[in-house]
Amino acid sequence: MLDQAGPIRSGEDLNLQRLEDWLQPYIPTQGSLAIKQFPSGHSNLTYLIEVGGQEFVLRRPPFGNQVKSAHDMGREYRVLSKLSEVYAPAPRPYVFCEDKDIIGDEFYVMERRHGLVLRKTNTPEELSSNPEAMKRLGLSLIDNLATLHTLDFKAAGLGTLGKPDGYTRRQVTGWNERYQKSRTNDWPEVEQLGQWLMDNIPEDVAPGLVHNDYKYDNVMLSADDLTTIVAVFDWEMATIGNPHMDLGTALSYWVQADDTEDIRKLVFGPTMLPGSPTRQELAERYAVVTGSNLPDMLYYYCFGLFKLAGILQQIYARFARGLTADPRFASMNSGVAALGRAGVRALESGRY
Repeated sequence: MLDQAGPIRSGEDLNLQRLEDWLQPYIPTQGSLAIKQFPSGHSNLTYLIEVGGQEFVLRRPPFGNQVKSAHDMGREYRVLSKLSEVYAPAPRPYVFCEDKDIIGDEFYVMERRHGLVLRKTNTPEELSSNPEAMKRLGLSLIDNLATLHTLDFKAAGLGTLGKPDGYTRRQVTGWNERYQKSRTNDWPEVEQLGQWLMDNIPEDVAPGLVHNDYKYDNVMLSADDLTTIVAVFDWEMATIGNPHMDLGTALSYWVQADDTEDIRKLVFGPTMLPGSPTRQELAERYAVVTGSNLPDMLYYYCFGLFKLAGILQQIYARFARGLTADPRFASMNSGVAALGRAGVRALESGRY
């Protein structure tokens, strides 16, 4: 069940001739270029390039993109250029193109890794029928995040990647602003959650390298051991900041079997299978691995829910405004509302 690419989705085709001509100096192989598209990809789009018996991966922003900062290909390329030297799961990038006339936007090409990416419906039986393996996988996922957060980012040449001072406040205010700019409906719980976050911003903590979108379908598992992570993808939002916010975002993606039905519909991977750790267990594991005190995860989990609501809102706004016809985006509005309700429930119960 290795990760496979398939036909290109409607409206997301690339100009093959221009792309082939541009790539020729960088990938000087014989033979015509063929291209497929990897599944998922609600944000940046990922394509498989096949030429001369070799395989590469191309990344570009979504069509109709109006949020440059969230889809900065040049930045992602520069991060991976440094990070791939010191962090084994980071793929090596090869070349960056800033000429938008080639395929309609900036893009970069990187190495292809082989393995399994877990999505909503492709969990192999050796995991789904093995609670112990699911537990090991969940702990491996959080251990890998802890490794990233404790990486010496300055020694890796990434010390100027972000501005850690004031990072927490900027994140909270920034996601409030982005949500308001892309709002298409009135969801009182989302508004309430955003205001509570503004009113209770914690102090910054020791900075670390944060991924900002860490979940099952952004990691690749070894085909030889499905509890081992061999790659981490989607680095466009990586920066230096509060690692607890990154953990909170990861936990907001972690849907449990005892969550309400509207949240279970948003499941981002096999987090509800028997044996999977709970959000509480993942947070406790993170504290042990990093050797830190367990942070105020209620706040950071609620931030993760609000941020995720903002991401879905931005995607849905592109659909509602006619900038994309991707049918996957049509129901995301209900997901925004569900995340707001989940945040309010967490505040009322004091549990994440």
